[in-house]
Amino acid sequence: MQGIDIIRLSEKQKQQLIILKRKTGIENWNVLCRWALCMSLADPTVPPKEDIPSDSNVEMTWKTFAGEYADVYLTLLKESYRKFVKSAGETDLSTFLKIHLNRGINLYAKSI
Repeated sequence: MQGIDIIRLSEKQKQQLIILKRKTGIENWNVLCRWALCMSLADPTVPPKEDIPSDSNVEMTWKTFAGEYADVYLTLLKESYRKFVKSAGETDLSTFLKIHLNRGINLYAKSI
C-alpha cells in the first residue's frame, strides 16, 4: 500500500474551505480537512470515484494534515481502504484519501 506524502486540494475545495473558515472561525486548513475526512469515513458507503483536480495553491504534507494523531488517521483510512478495495477494485491510498476528502468537504460545507 502506497503512502501519502502531499495532499493537494482542488480550487472548489479551497473555496468551500474558505467559507467554512469564515463560518466556523477555524483558521487552519488541516483542522477543517481532518474533520471533513472523519465525516466521510463515518459514512459507510463507498465515496464515488471521480477525477478531482489538484488545481489550487493549497497543499500540505501528511504530517501537517494529520498532526499528532497521524497514526490514528492513517489506521482509520487504511481500514476503510481495505473495505473499499474489496467492493470497488484497486486504487492507491492517496487517491482514496482524495475522494474521501472531497466527499467530506462537501458534506461539511452543506452541514454548516
